[in-house]
Amino acid sequence: MEPSQEDIERLIMFEHARIIAETHYAKDPTDADNLTRWGGALLELSHLGDANEGRNMIKVAISKLEEALSINPVKHEALWCLGNALTSLAFITPDTDEAQILFEEASDSFQKAVNQCPGNELYLQSLANSSKAPELHYEFHKHGGFNQTHQPSGGESTTSARAKGPAKTKSSDLKYDVLGWVILAAGVVIWVGMAKSQMPR
Repeated sequence: MEPSQEDIERLIMFEHARIIAETHYAKDPTDADNLTRWGGALLELSHLGDANEGRNMIKVAISKLEEALSINPVKHEALWCLGNALTSLAFITPDTDEAQILFEEASDSFQKAVNQCPGNELYLQSLANSSKAPELHYEFHKHGGFNQTHQPSGGESTTSARAKGPAKTKSSDLKYDVLGWVILAAGVVIWVGMAKSQMPR
């Protein structure tokens, strides 16, 4: 499927943000705000490429956010972004036990973000959603995850394809619920970085 114009624009914008953050890091590796923007840009970019490249970008994003938190452990924006990055990585991890560990770490990051900024609705919503994530992960991967096809194979009869129709529809809906949740989370991650990058220094 060809990328949409919106996807191309997002790719350009977040690649630009990543390059700026990387350049700034060379000058000041102790800027937690910059590391948070860098991690957020990588997380957004991870949703725009192929799966393997995306997984690697999420892991690099996590390392940048953890680096920001090693400089400022109570930086709520970085804690929240880290929760989203861990959630994204968990959803693309087929192993349930490994994903569960990532979901628990994400929930812990969301809780820490809420502790630092108790009235933030976005953080509260992310924390509430994190409790539903393992069940969504299970259902999503039970139905084939990202590798699922929605077309009957050549040898499958039309009758058996029709019989499986409701299950495929349910699975398709679940796939879009998961993808929507992850993309929404990643899109909002960038709100933090872009808002801060526009502020005068």
